[in-house]
Amino acid sequence: MKHTMRILTALFAGLIGNAHAGLGEKVNYAAPEVTGINQDGATVNFADVYKKGPTVVFFYPKANTPGCTKQACSLRDAFAGLTKEGVQVLGVSFDKPEAQKKFKADFKLPYDLIADPEGKIVDAFKVERMLKGLVALATRQCFLIKDGKVVWQDKKASTEEQAADIKRVLAELK
Repeated sequence: MKHTMRILTALFAGLIGNAHAGLGEKVNYAAPEVTGINQDGATVNFADVYKKGPTVVFFYPKANTPGCTKQACSLRDAFAGLTKEGVQVLGVSFDKPEAQKKFKADFKLPYDLIADPEGKIVDAFKVERMLKGLVALATRQCFLIKDGKVVWQDKKASTEEQAADIKRVLAELK
């Protein structure tokens, strides 16, 4: 029995381990039209942001943690190039506005971070939740919205390569 369990565990780990962060998939469905509160307490209507151009909506588990910082900074470092292409960026987590504000300030993030402590935006995008202790966190995912439609989603979003993944997808969509 132990041997069988080891084989099944190894097989399962191999299947999960082969998932490539950043690969994502092309899709085509209506983008969720939700609202949220940004780091400054202002209401952000996602539909209004979508109208400004292609929009990256990325979800991360917790502000100011190593992987989330790498993901956010990847987009920060590419922000000038992305905005030249008309791309908007929104980051979303369960953190409260105060935590989002600190995260934005600490790492000089040039885009809005949306506080979603009740998980309404997470639910609208069908982002899975994970538990860390007794605390629910959003899983790391990324979506690209164009003309009001989600055209790409990555349910295993990259940390350091998030911006490169977005640039690759944008080039493929041209």
